[in-house]
Amino acid sequence: KMHWFGSLLAGSRAVLLRGVKPAWILQAVSEERATIVWLLVPWAQDILDAIERGECRLGDYRLDSWRLMHIGAQPVPPSLIRRWKQVFPRHQYDTNYGLSESSGPGCVHLGVENIDKVGAIGKAGHLWQTSIVDEQGRAVPRGEVGELIVRGPGVMKGYLHNPEATAAVLRDGWLYTGDMAREADDGFIYLVDRKKDVIISGGENIYPVQIEDFLRSHDRIKDVAVIGLPDDRLGEIAAAIIELKEGATCTEAAIAAFCAELPRYKRPRRVIFAPVPRNATGKIEKPKLREKYCGKRLVEAQTTR
Repeated sequence: KMHWFGSLLAGSRAVLLRGVKPAWILQAVSEERATIVWLLVPWAQDILDAIERGECRLGDYRLDSWRLMHIGAQPVPPSLIRRWKQVFPRHQYDTNYGLSESSGPGCVHLGVENIDKVGAIGKAGHLWQTSIVDEQGRAVPRGEVGELIVRGPGVMKGYLHNPEATAAVLRDGWLYTGDMAREADDGFIYLVDRKKDVIISGGENIYPVQIEDFLRSHDRIKDVAVIGLPDDRLGEIAAAIIELKEGATCTEAAIAAFCAELPRYKRPRRVIFAPVPRNATGKIEKPKLREKYCGKRLVEAQTTR
């Protein structure tokens, strides 16, 4: 993995975790005197929750060597980093962006000096180019949402024995990532959502990640996923599957009141309290949620009623 190259170049030690339980991670940092720890969003959330519940006491570990907390593989909620800095105020924070098709992370990089840009994935990395384009592959104006495409030395040659799939994502040397993003005036790129996850409700584009980030700031919510469900009048509605912290209680009415700050069209029309499934890399398994709560693929559901 690309993550190990820094250790190899520096001649430093890389530590493999035996698991991702909060106590195991903190123990590994303590015993190995780790300086940089790569985490996924749910692992970081679990560490903070375990500390909050008193299951892990920071005084039981030697954590003074830990200087950098790095999160990747998925959009990082700004509320998570603000919460992390309250517990670990001395930690630097960094993130980057990449795909298996771009040889892993590195094509977009935030940098520890840009923690004030938390929520952004950064700018194009060394020798990489980025652009945000519309459906026709034309660059959109800064501030507008489009598909993020990248070009650089790490872009794959193609999918093995699958020229059709290769042609769908590689065009003129550019890799079409399938991620919707926007570029701010200062050049920093912000992920908005996966292209296939965008919800179109009554003609409005709703980006689930924006709602998920907002809901994660609720002090009783551990994890959340927002998906589109079919609706006779609007085509789709936003549904929030909410996993509460251990021992916490909440109601649909309380969530509705909390979401009053959101524009009306972004407010979840349905709230479901249930576990949020994630795969081994920490990504939310939205196809499983759609299958469970919709019963079929969304377009199929919309066109076979």
